[in-house]
Amino acid sequence: MTVTLHVCITCRAGLPVPDGEPVPGLRLLQALTAETLPQGVRIVPVECLSACANGAAIALSGPGRWTYVYGSMSADDAPEIMQGAAAYADASDGIVPWRERVTIFRKRSLARIPPIG
Repeated sequence: MTVTLHVCITCRAGLPVPDGEPVPGLRLLQALTAETLPQGVRIVPVECLSACANGAAIALSGPGRWTYVYGSMSADDAPEIMQGAAAYADASDGIVPWRERVTIFRKRSLARIPPIG
């Protein structure tokens, strides 16, 4: 089953961005797409995750799974985000045991949303 890694591409992460420069959320998307995509994970750019004060933000979701929203991400975090997304894809309910979560997912979680249904 495929899970979705949503990446906020409009996120400025609370930083001023000069005209013509990519915002931190877009730079994060670019870094993630340069990584090897884990099996069962797809990346979907979104225009806002309403986590502006905690950006750049991402979310992981899938049918019948808990959804997680994470903040304070940067392009440098792309390899670890992919590791975390792979573990999420491998967890049938989306709940990766705490000690098995990548560090940035343990420390930068903004929300955990129960599955629908």
